Amino acid sequence: MNIPKDPLILLSFINTKLRDFYPSLDVLCEDLEIKKDSLTETLAQVDYHYDPSANQFT
Repeated sequence: MNIPKDPLILLSFINTKLRDFYPSLDVLCEDLEIKKDSLTETLAQVDYHYDPSANQFT
């Protein structure tokens, strides 16, 4: 899957997917064939980190 490159657009895209379709970041990454480390590093650059209890980047 082609995901957004811009970190803030990526944030919105990922959080929407997590909210609407996926119970966890691991399941999302596996299903969309996204490297979890790369995703979390990209979003950390704009100071967002995954919160498993909320199932979103905050």
